[in-house]
Amino acid sequence: MQAKMRRQQRREQLLAVAWSIVREGGADLLTLGRLAERGQVAKPVVYDHFPSRPALLAALYEEFDDQQTMKLEQALEAAPRSLAGQAEAIARSHVDCVMAHGRELVSILGAIEGSLELERLKLNSEALYAKLCQAALSPYAAEEQPTNASMTALIGAAEALAQASARQDISRDEAIAEITTNIVLRLSRG
Repeated sequence: MQAKMRRQQRREQLLAVAWSIVREGGADLLTLGRLAERGQVAKPVVYDHFPSRPALLAALYEEFDDQQTMKLEQALEAAPRSLAGQAEAIARSHVDCVMAHGRELVSILGAIEGSLELERLKLNSEALYAKLCQAALSPYAAEEQPTNASMTALIGAAEALAQASARQDISRDEAIAEITTNIVLRLSRG
């Protein structure tokens, strides 16, 4: 057994172990028992942090979502204040975040879609992400406010291109360029 850790440190350690299990064999191999074994802790320790497998999947998704949001906010802050600058910041942060979690994210998303509660979590996160992108692009778009339909289409295309890049079907730079172009072309129309 490992030395005693503070609660937050233990949670972070368990999430890191959970990501490694998913990375090695997919979300199907992620169980609370396996997490306890690989984390070298007793099962009650894992259950104290994650009372169920859906709670663990939710925590993994939330960790990804928090990282994605933080990277997006940092990228937008550093980017030029123009449609192209903000579009490229969105594209770059989106692709980089998906590539950082690659296959693990696809596996987690697949497992989440099997649960109504987790699907709601995902949909709420996606809506907040779309609003953040919408707010960043609005001052530079030809439309007063990009529509929800426009944002759904743009983010859906960004996700597909980022996943293709993570699978190495296209390069990272190609994905970023295509996402940027899609955003600029769609939102510069009058």
